[in-house]
Amino acid sequence: MSKTILITGASRGFGQLWTKAFLQQGYQVAATARNLASLNKLKAQFGPQLLPIQLDVTDRGAASRAVEQTKTQFGRLDVLINNAGYGLFGSVEETSEQQARDLMETNFFGLLWLTQAALPIMREQGYGHIIQVSSVLGLITWPNVGLYNASKFAVEGLSETLASEVTDFGIHVSLVEPAPYATDYAGSSAVITQPLAAYAPLKARLQASYADLSVGQPEATTAAIIQLIESEQPPLRLLLGKLAYPLVKQGYDSRFAEWDAWEQVATAAHGD
Repeated sequence: MSKTILITGASRGFGQLWTKAFLQQGYQVAATARNLASLNKLKAQFGPQLLPIQLDVTDRGAASRAVEQTKTQFGRLDVLINNAGYGLFGSVEETSEQQARDLMETNFFGLLWLTQAALPIMREQGYGHIIQVSSVLGLITWPNVGLYNASKFAVEGLSETLASEVTDFGIHVSLVEPAPYATDYAGSSAVITQPLAAYAPLKARLQASYADLSVGQPEATTAAIIQLIESEQPPLRLLLGKLAYPLVKQGYDSRFAEWDAWEQVATAAHGD
């Protein structure tokens, strides 16, 4: 049976690539974007198979209406993919309050509003799959993207908890955690803080290290996402890209080494 999918952030990057792949797969797709013109070509090609929805995910009421519109149009909602989000570049000290709040409104709260709106439908159906597009930077951290790291760590904690709460309803939750890809994450959709001179040497070192970074090709992710959607027992976490596993393993090996070094201190703090 064809899947019915609601995906946010479909105007560019992963969102548009995956939307096209889903349509080619024969799925019914509700695709949201701030600018619906970005979906005109797909609408012309796939007609009623695609439902474009104009949406700012930070608008909770509009998010709920988008979910209801999908259900009304297609009769059900099999898969929700929370893909909308953007990057914020700058040190923690450089980040303004408004920049921090705006980022969390989109990357975390927008995802939360869509998830909450979809859950009653999926509970009534007795099945569903919620896919949260996180990042390896929801598992480890890099300098100069501290608020982005924080937004994805929040998504990870929320989604792991959610998975344990909804399993009795036949609902699956998956976190997709890409390594760096050649998307618009660092391009026109990104926000850059007002720089402080004190952080210039750090940023120069980071820029030099990025020159040798082998970023993934976004088109290569579509088969993995379709396999995830088609899986009867999808994983809670799916790393994407050849850099993802070694980056996360290195990060967790470092954590365990530090925890081991301080294990006696931690145990003694129990008090008996």
